[in-house]
Amino acid sequence: MDDETMYPIGDVARRTGLRVSAIRFYADAGVVEPSALTSAGHRLYDVEAVARLELVRTLRELGAGLEEIRRLLAGRTTLHELATAHLAVVEEEASRLRARRSVLRALVRRPVGAEQAALVHRLVSLSDEERERLVEEFWADVSEGLEENPRFVADLNAVAPRLPDEPTPGQLDAWIELASLVGDPGVRRAVRADLNERFGDGVGRLLVSPGAWDSYARGEPLLREAVAALRAGVDPDSAAGRELGERYLAWLGGMLGASFEGAASREVAERLLLLEPEVLADLEREARGPSEDDPFARYRYLVQVVDGTLAANQAELAGYAAAFTWLARALAAE
Repeated sequence: MDDETMYPIGDVARRTGLRVSAIRFYADAGVVEPSALTSAGHRLYDVEAVARLELVRTLRELGAGLEEIRRLLAGRTTLHELATAHLAVVEEEASRLRARRSVLRALVRRPVGAEQAALVHRLVSLSDEERERLVEEFWADVSEGLEENPRFVADLNAVAPRLPDEPTPGQLDAWIELASLVGDPGVRRAVRADLNERFGDGVGRLLVSPGAWDSYARGEPLLREAVAALRAGVDPDSAAGRELGERYLAWLGGMLGASFEGAASREVAERLLLLEPEVLADLEREARGPSEDDPFARYRYLVQVVDGTLAANQAELAGYAAAFTWLARALAAE
């Protein structure tokens, strides 16, 4: 295209993909005026005007209004500012469309009445902040009575679901069930009673005390070491295996305030050997989905389904289970 050539409106229409009527409209609206007129009054456009019209077409297709385009062409705003503002609008609209599609998919999979359809739409359309607030309110309610263990309560509150932008049917169904579960007053009463019975006093309170939490944090790296040693093929009867077993035994003794030597060490090994089959049995039950009669376990299961972390978490726990057996053999070898 020649920088000095003037193009009639028909040529400009072909070059920009705009209709002649649209080019005239933009001229009359003061968005892109012709560069010159022929003696007969026909509009002519130079290469700069054609480029501006191409930009106008692009911006209009992206949803920009005429006043925004005028400001941009007049230098009162930048293309980056305009694009940033419209990106936010487009992303918000895309989020609404994803939620609408998810609702329609859910309704197609399992037809429901008008009232249930409205509930599904409300639950799926919640923002991330609204989902987090729903879960926070649930835990604030059910953790009543456990205030003496603030770190335990804080960890409970941290287990919030994160529904992906493109949820699978299983994730969507899990979120709908989860949102209904946390909003059910009967479920809240049952979970509150269960947590207080388990962790409100006695040994249960000690198990979730700040001191116990600190001990768990110190013991987890030892379990990870045992998992890594097992995967690397380290013999538990080797010097490295026995040394790790001794460190694990020292950690356990420190946590329980006991000393494990001789027969006591072998007793710990025997108990560790029992853990792997118990953990694997629990994982198998969890993979099928805990019963609705245990809402606390059901909640944890649904959160993992929504987050898409169930398989990874189960694999990690299975690794820990195998590590318990490896540590038992390391202790028995001493």
